[in-house]
Amino acid sequence: MTESAAVTGIGVIAPNGLGTEEFWTATQKGISGIERISRYDPASYPTRLAGEVTGFEAGEYLASRLLPQTDRMTQMALVASDWALADADLDPAAVPEFDMGVVTASASGGFEFAQNELQKLWSKGPEYVSAYQSFAWFYAVNTGQISIRHGMRGPSGVLVTDQAGGLDALGHARRHIRKGTGVVVSGGVDASLPPWGLVSLLSTGRLSPTDDPARAYAPFDTSADGHLPGEGGAILVLERESRARERGARVYGTVAGYAATFDPGPGSGRGPGLRRAIETALADARVTPGAIDVVFADAAGVRDLDRAEAAALSAVFGPNGVPVTAPKTMTGRLYSGAASLDTATALLAMRDGVVPPTLRVTDQAADCAIDLVRDTAREMRVNHALVVARGHGGFNAAMVLRAPAAD
Repeated sequence: MTESAAVTGIGVIAPNGLGTEEFWTATQKGISGIERISRYDPASYPTRLAGEVTGFEAGEYLASRLLPQTDRMTQMALVASDWALADADLDPAAVPEFDMGVVTASASGGFEFAQNELQKLWSKGPEYVSAYQSFAWFYAVNTGQISIRHGMRGPSGVLVTDQAGGLDALGHARRHIRKGTGVVVSGGVDASLPPWGLVSLLSTGRLSPTDDPARAYAPFDTSADGHLPGEGGAILVLERESRARERGARVYGTVAGYAATFDPGPGSGRGPGLRRAIETALADARVTPGAIDVVFADAAGVRDLDRAEAAALSAVFGPNGVPVTAPKTMTGRLYSGAASLDTATALLAMRDGVVPPTLRVTDQAADCAIDLVRDTAREMRVNHALVVARGHGGFNAAMVLRAPAAD
C-alpha cells in the first residue's frame, strides 16, 4: 500500500499574522493585512497597496551572522521552517540526515537583496557588491538554507511555477515521502515587494490600481480589476503517516491527491487546463466531487481568469455546488507562498470546522456561479478540501487534502 504523506507541522508568516495561530485567528475574523506599501513611497507606481509582513525582525529569530547573507524571503522561510518543526515536535538532530529532505517553491528569488547589491554596483562599483549576492538572489536559496540549518541531506529541490509553486512543491514532497523519505520540509515563502520586484509584477498587467484597501482585489466581483501582491507564505512538515503515528505526532491531515497541468498555447483552440488538474487530483485521491467540502480558490481577481476558474469549478461540482473561499483576499497573492498558505489554511479549517471568508465581494459576477463564502466565516465540518492554484504563464495545480481519521 502506498504510504500517505501526513502534515504534522505548520509555520506561517503572513501579512495578517506572524505565526500560525495569530494568522488563523485574524483570518477567521476576516482581518486584512492589505495596506499602502510602507517600506518606500509607492506614489509613482500604478499599484500602491500590498500585503506587507509587518513586525517581523529577523534578528529576533536568527543569528546575526545570517542576516548579511540572506534576503528577506529567506529570513522568513528559515523562521517559518523553525516554527513548523517546533509545531511538529520534531527535532531534526534525532532523525537520520539522509532521511530528511527539503522542497520549496520560488517565484522570484531574493529580489530585495539583489536590488540592494545592484544599486551598489551602479553607484559605487563592483568592489562594493557583497559576495553573498552569488547565492542570496538564487531561486533555490530557501531550500539550500533550510537544509543547511537543519542538517537535512535527503532528496531536495525547488519548483518555479509562480502561484502554483506552493502546491507543486508539496506534491513533489509527497513523491519523496512515497519513495521512502521519512520527513520533508516543504512549501513556499516569497517577498517581491521592493521597487524592482513591484515593477516586475506590474509587467504582468494583473495588478489592481485601486487605492482603497476596502475595494482593491475583489475576485469574482463585477468590479474586479486585478489582484494585489503580498509577501510571506507557509512552510509545512510532511512525514510518512505511519512514522508520524508511531511517534505520537499530531496530524493535521494528509495529501490525498495532487495534479498539475499546463494551459495550451494561444490559438490552439483548446481550453485551459485547470478543470483537468482538478479532475485528475480527485481521481488521484480516489474521491468523487461530492466528497469535497470546500474549495480554496486561486482567485486571480482578473475578470477573464475569474470567469475561467468559476467555469471549471461549475463543470466539476455543478453551479454553486460546493462552498468556495479565497482567504488570500486578506493577504494579497503571495506568489510562491500563496498555495502553501492556502494549504495551511485548509488544514486549520479541517481542525476547527471553520471556513474563512472572502473579502470585498459586494457584487458577485453572474458568470461566476460559485457558492462563495463571503464576509464572515462559515462553520462546517471539513473532511476533504480542494486547493487550486494557477501560475502566470499557464501553470495549473490542484491538491486534495483529507482530514485525519478519528482515533
